[in-house]
Amino acid sequence: MADIAPFQVMAVLARAKALEAAGRSIIHMEVGEPDFPTAAPIVVAGQRALAEGRTRYTAAAGLPELRQAISDHYQERYGVEVPARRILVTPGASGALQLATATLIDPGDRVLLADPGYPCNRHFVRLVEGEAVGIPVGPETGYQLTAGLVERHWDERTVAVLLASPANPTGTVVAPNELAAIVAAVEARGGRVIMDEIYHGLTYGASLQTALAVSERVFVVNSFSKYYGMTGWRLGWLVAPDDCVGDAEKLAQNLFLAASTPAQYAALAAFAPEARAIFEERRGEFQARRDFLLPALRELGFEIPIAPDGAFYLYADCGRFTDDSHAFALRLLEETGVAITPGLDFGHHLPRRHVRFAYTNAVPRLADGMERLRQALRV
Repeated sequence: MADIAPFQVMAVLARAKALEAAGRSIIHMEVGEPDFPTAAPIVVAGQRALAEGRTRYTAAAGLPELRQAISDHYQERYGVEVPARRILVTPGASGALQLATATLIDPGDRVLLADPGYPCNRHFVRLVEGEAVGIPVGPETGYQLTAGLVERHWDERTVAVLLASPANPTGTVVAPNELAAIVAAVEARGGRVIMDEIYHGLTYGASLQTALAVSERVFVVNSFSKYYGMTGWRLGWLVAPDDCVGDAEKLAQNLFLAASTPAQYAALAAFAPEARAIFEERRGEFQARRDFLLPALRELGFEIPIAPDGAFYLYADCGRFTDDSHAFALRLLEETGVAITPGLDFGHHLPRRHVRFAYTNAVPRLADGMERLRQALRV
């Protein structure tokens, strides 16, 4: 338990909530949660499921209709055939990550991942007595691992590489040729790739291809939280290789039994054309927010060397202003009412000189936040 760190941002969030309760105006740019409500077709489907009494357990792997709908999604969106039998519906992407790590990792096994990166990934590895090896990455590799880095850090105890594309906190993606090279390097060494694709759909430019197009041996994690806007419904999925499906399902039976039944019925509506139109409209709004916030932060003096390709984050070097990003974030909150995430949450590589901005507010609110920061930083 000592190795599993709490989110530093929760201290920022708690203080922000206290200031709000006292009447202060707070602009929340710290939490990675879309500000849009769940799309109406999904809400209606969830209400219908409750009204019809669809509240009993499903099979551990999930509602057959939903597994098939996800399978159809891979065919329609990516042109990749993924049999429904390989898809397990989980309580959020966190449930999927837990299944993948517990299936793959023995005590002492090493898993390579990018630093900075989403903190829960390394904690899931630690939970099953593995060793998460954070590899420092920066703008020179798009804040992502490369095949060369994987080959350099692989040893006899390494069993897997965990990638995220688009990534939290940087919003960057793994280029298709690099992804293929990483998968080839890992599989040549008898290892596995776990691919976090929870921000797929929220990309601004060329569409991403799923890692399932590269290999049938990868584990792919996805979620209904980000693109589909179903955060509190707690629903995700895991695509497991054929030889691991039985073990993953056995774990699901024991760890959480099944995902929420009403949430699964609601999620069926996420693949309807009317819901997809809503998601695409919101994706355009996220892109507009990114295109506003990126130059605004650079003008203030934050260094953001790479324009992110997806998600809804900007990972900014704040070294011009501070060498303690946590104290800096708390100071800005007190002085300006702008809440941001200190880099300490995302790893050990230069965390004290980085902060994360989530553009989960409308552009007018972001503009207000930038004006507040401009006055506080005197730029």
